[in-house]
Amino acid sequence: MTALAVVLIRLINVWRCYKVGAETVEALRDVSLEIAKGEYVAIMGPSGSGKSTLMNVIGCLDTPTSGIYELDGVNVTEMDDDQLAEVRNRRIGFVFQTFNLLPRATALRNVELPLIYAGVPAGARRERARRALEQVGLSHRARHLPNEMSGGERQRVAIARALVNNPSILLADEPTGNLDSKTGSEIMALFDRLAEQGNTIIVVTHEEDVAKHARRIIRLRDGRIAADERRPVAGSGTVGSAARSAAG
Repeated sequence: MTALAVVLIRLINVWRCYKVGAETVEALRDVSLEIAKGEYVAIMGPSGSGKSTLMNVIGCLDTPTSGIYELDGVNVTEMDDDQLAEVRNRRIGFVFQTFNLLPRATALRNVELPLIYAGVPAGARRERARRALEQVGLSHRARHLPNEMSGGERQRVAIARALVNNPSILLADEPTGNLDSKTGSEIMALFDRLAEQGNTIIVVTHEEDVAKHARRIIRLRDGRIAADERRPVAGSGTVGSAARSAAG
């Protein structure tokens, strides 16, 4: 991270523990990391590594057992459920493997949903939803239902929905998991373009082919950061790759 980078996400000594019967499962163990605005990051790890738990903490779907999580300088670990829900709606755009679209709503209506929850007036939200669909190349499918679209088109609708609130973070969980390889490559090319436009993107994946699109790969194992690798930016002339421990 350069000296001029603005830190968007900061985790300090984060633990997340669960009780399973009489045992305590340590899903995250003393995780510390920083992600700057505009970074394109992949989080990787085998099953049970803690990558999904880390995604849930970053996405305010779960809270740390101990430690601090700051989003844009605000300590979200001190927020109540209502405040966390507002952060999720206004600051984080989610893209899931299963699309999570309403089957009886048009593409336009699906994209409008976060704006409805945010209380945006009807005319303004329709215009913003149209712009979001145009951003992902689907303005011509605005009136179609999910079952009238391909898997790739449905994922583009989900990405438009995630973008419509101009979120601080675009958080994608296995975004190509339900797509064939060609369509998956097209979706990752879209993420590449969104990253070039300055969006902060975090992709959680177990696929190396997906992770290699990111400029930084954080690898988890047994609840800890095992490696933090920075990849070269095209045209920069520098490699800048590094592996760091969770102590950062």
